[in-house]
Amino acid sequence: MSHIAITISAPSEIKDILIAQLADVGYEGFEENGDQLIAYIPEEQFDENTITGMLGSHGLDYTKETIAQANWNAVWESNFQPVLVDDFCGIRAGFHASLQGQVKHEIVITPKMSFGTGHHATTYSVIKLMEGMDFKGKRVFDFGTGTGILAILAEKLGAARIDAIDNDTWAVENALENADANGAGAVNIWREDHLESLEGGSYDIVLANINRNILLANMNHMKRILKMHGILVLSGILQIDEPAIVKAAGENGLALDKKAEREHWLALSFTAG
Repeated sequence: MSHIAITISAPSEIKDILIAQLADVGYEGFEENGDQLIAYIPEEQFDENTITGMLGSHGLDYTKETIAQANWNAVWESNFQPVLVDDFCGIRAGFHASLQGQVKHEIVITPKMSFGTGHHATTYSVIKLMEGMDFKGKRVFDFGTGTGILAILAEKLGAARIDAIDNDTWAVENALENADANGAGAVNIWREDHLESLEGGSYDIVLANINRNILLANMNHMKRILKMHGILVLSGILQIDEPAIVKAAGENGLALDKKAEREHWLALSFTAG
């Protein structure tokens, strides 16, 4: 599968807004390079009218190129640098030197086209919230797993079982590879795009790092699959979207507990009543 990469020159103050808008229409991976934002989408999902209209509303233009599947790793290897979330968690590719001794938990990934390398503020913030949570012996669900980073970290933190889904075949394949590379045998990953078939009250912790619209559309299902007093961690949320997310969560019996904030993005932790 080939992907389209679009490059946008944009001021820093609207990059986060652009990422959120692009994610809503199917863009799956993002890189920031100086004043440039690069976003990736499967070639068959690219719609020129959509992107032209979206960027035109901001007075912006873009360039595009097609990246064949075989070239994706080379693109990431030329840009991917290790990520350190304080001394708690380090994320690196296989070609980087080990981070052991610098962090408590090390995750080795080959990101391919999947979203979630730890570079973006959303993934970073979820990891910060996970640092203060008790995963030992817990059953965890990762909604929109991407590279599988959060599911893998949950196992390293002592979770007994982690179920993870993504609606993208490439992401599922990548997450399976990354779980295997990290010896995450308690992580179960499959392709799925909805939660309706999952049994209610199944999970102690649900993680969902996706985007505002999907979070709002699935709030009732995420609450339904949580055990009583279970924890829901949401990210992919801009600061301006916090009231809408908190309101929807409250309407579903979820109480805001904690939050982490980075570069205008939020990760929110809720407790199920």
